Amino acid sequence: MKRIAFLGTGLMGAPMVRRLLAAGFPVTVWNRAPEKAQALSADGATVAESPAEAVAGAEVVFTMLSDGHAVRDVLFARGVAEALAPAAVIIDTSSIAPQMAREHAGQLAELGFAHVDSPVSGGVVGAEAGTLALMAGGDAAVIEGLADVFAPLGRLTHVGPAGAGQVCKLANQQIVAVTIGAVAEAMMLVEAGGADRAKFRDAIRGGFAESRILELHGGRMVARNFAPGGPSRLQLKDLDAVAVLAEATGLTLPLTETVRTEFTEFVAAGNGDADHSGLLLHLETMNAGAPAQESK
Repeated sequence: MKRIAFLGTGLMGAPMVRRLLAAGFPVTVWNRAPEKAQALSADGATVAESPAEAVAGAEVVFTMLSDGHAVRDVLFARGVAEALAPAAVIIDTSSIAPQMAREHAGQLAELGFAHVDSPVSGGVVGAEAGTLALMAGGDAAVIEGLADVFAPLGRLTHVGPAGAGQVCKLANQQIVAVTIGAVAEAMMLVEAGGADRAKFRDAIRGGFAESRILELHGGRMVARNFAPGGPSRLQLKDLDAVAVLAEATGLTLPLTETVRTEFTEFVAAGNGDADHSGLLLHLETMNAGAPAQESK
């Protein structure tokens, strides 16, 4: 079994580590907040005090960090690149800008290491169940050789060269954000028209409007439970990256820009750590003229 180092054991990283441990892989973990890594020792993980210590001797190194700057800091400023074992492969499952992923791949290639950008979709539920969608960019042979490592985490698709995984993740986040906005607006329309939100959701299940967003986030909206999940500040980070890529490629994306504006205002109002399904609260506030109350 390949020896694995996992850097970043937050909402997504921790359940991914547990999946790898359950599959029999030896995993060493590190996190900026040490208590989040320590919590995994009960599951069999070895806890390291620094990222460089974590990767020593590892054949595969996962990163699951907040953004591209955090990934760059850990890889190149905290000694990870210098501490990597010969022939180690770095798998970045963070959601970062495609250009940054390409830059990281180039820098690591100069040092003799392979890099795969493989952001994931499926949220905490998918991470816990091992049903994540893994979008991998990089060398096909390298990715094929990692099939046993990816298998406990979910369904892997090689989508193209370095950076392609991040491009596909941004497109995924477009769909997620726009669909959350559509479901939230429908919930408000249903209630304003005199119908029951929960029964509406049940009624349209199995029809053309069915989706994971309706199932999971629609359920959150009905229950008014907006604990993350997927924090709105990270959804906005991805939408900002979509905007940068769209501008660079000359695209106009009106639906994405509209929902990006709403998430910008929602986060600016202090809701960055609310689940992205909490966009409903912002839309309710726009329509009611008074702050909506978040239910726990």
